Amino acid sequence: MEELEKLSSQLISQFRTDGVVVIRQCVSDKWLEVLAEAVEADIASPGPFFHGYQSGNRQGRFHGNLRLWEHDATFREFCFTSLLPRLATQLLESQKINLLYDQLFVKESNTPNRTRWHNDQPYWAIRGWQVLSFWIALDPVTEDSGALEFIPGSHRWGRWFQPESFGETQGQSRYEVNPDYEPMPDIQLQREDYPLVSWDLEPGDAYAFHGLTVHGSGGNLKGYRRRRGYAVRYTGDDVVYDSRPGTNAHLRSENHSDGDLLDSERYPVVWPA
Repeated sequence: MEELEKLSSQLISQFRTDGVVVIRQCVSDKWLEVLAEAVEADIASPGPFFHGYQSGNRQGRFHGNLRLWEHDATFREFCFTSLLPRLATQLLESQKINLLYDQLFVKESNTPNRTRWHNDQPYWAIRGWQVLSFWIALDPVTEDSGALEFIPGSHRWGRWFQPESFGETQGQSRYEVNPDYEPMPDIQLQREDYPLVSWDLEPGDAYAFHGLTVHGSGGNLKGYRRRRGYAVRYTGDDVVYDSRPGTNAHLRSENHSDGDLLDSERYPVVWPA
């Protein structure tokens, strides 16, 4: 794992250009083991920001949750002490890294629900350019188990798309309309018009993508394998709080005003450690 402490200039350049890269084996087997235990604990007794999605065929199950690090020591330690903050400072070319939040996505086998096309940053009460997510595979991920798809370069479109619910959910409110946003095009219907990219992942691999990169995923059509994904969102030097309309209520802060630096217990600085 030591070689991953410094990413190649080619990979950093690809992230800058495409807004998405894959980092292979950036999470160790030891971390995968303890994260798997923490995931099962959250499924058995969900934290306060649980949002469960109804399965389209009433067979599978889609378990989601937010801000797990605030309530679980394993997720907290991972967000703070894994390689991810060190990798984030290189990809974002930032001197400082804040933890925005973490998120869990478990699509059980036979869960056909798609994850709609979207870009993330319109959902978040922040503004700035240095924003990214690591989406870590805890299971083998393939096209038919729900691999993420991306539109490379879409982070530089300068387009913010109106947040929408991801399905019939428990624990998720609807989004206020922001007049500065635009509706998401029907990318799924017009797939041939976009240069879509995707990668299969093995456990420990991660997608790393910019907060404005447009992405989505298919359902888990496997009848014998789960698709557990764990995402950690980080920000860099230029990011500040922004209470514009349309953001996710669970990701706002009562203690921040527009333009405030994020540095706080809610959005802790994780690099430098």
